[in-house]
Amino acid sequence: MHVEVFQGEFASVNSYIFSNGQSVVVLDVQRLSAEAQKLADRIRAINLPLTHVLISHGHTDHYTGMPVFRDQFPNAKIVVANEDIKTDIKNYSLFMDQGGATEDEPGLEVPLRPKTSENPDGFDYENTIQVLENNQLLMDGGGTLELTTDYKQNEAPNMTTVYVRELNALFLADLGFNKVHHWQGDNISWHDIANWREELLNIKARYKDLDPVVYPGHGDPCDIGITDTMVAYIDNYKHIITEASSHEEAYNKMVSLYPDYTEADFFLKNSIKNHFENINR
Repeated sequence: MHVEVFQGEFASVNSYIFSNGQSVVVLDVQRLSAEAQKLADRIRAINLPLTHVLISHGHTDHYTGMPVFRDQFPNAKIVVANEDIKTDIKNYSLFMDQGGATEDEPGLEVPLRPKTSENPDGFDYENTIQVLENNQLLMDGGGTLELTTDYKQNEAPNMTTVYVRELNALFLADLGFNKVHHWQGDNISWHDIANWREELLNIKARYKDLDPVVYPGHGDPCDIGITDTMVAYIDNYKHIITEASSHEEAYNKMVSLYPDYTEADFFLKNSIKNHFENINR
């Protein structure tokens, strides 16, 4: 078993390519179709059959590349861990198609606009995305991706993490941000953030004895200590938002506290806007 990290430029988002010498599985497929194409080219260069495209959760920065992979790898199955995540993807695409994108990101790309009677050539979410039968994805030729989804609503309504015993590697999807400001926009509530904090502590307790390599949804690989770092970030963020008198004050304090974190002008800015304008502080 081998894993390769593909780091996208937009939103510091990661895709992960698993290979075992006989087949390939990819976890998440980028926010922009141009970057999804680069990912597809990299997978094609491995010269092994791509069997599955696994989408961890229903945010566009992890699934926009689905049409690219559907068209270029017609034998690969696009899969999710459960029906709830499939529903999240469909609902988020509708949200984006109806103007949900922030001013700092592109709208929903045309190939992802949902198939309807008015748009018969749109993306057929219902029939294109398949739900796995259980919490494992078995690779052709050996190797197992163990999927966990029993998390409270956090950064997204539903989330999949992946553990690969052959690699002793844990893939956190968007439960994990390493030196990237957390995404807390789109009406992510304080309750969701509290759940996120709780689940990070649960993950630490569950995996600390294994001491896996941790692969976040955003940022570089790290170790299980990222859970403590993220809990501290959440606590600092809430304190600063609660005490600040303006967007600018909160933004400047967070940037000062985390000067080496990326996505300040996207993730952080829109998270602060969410908690000042849309949610009772």
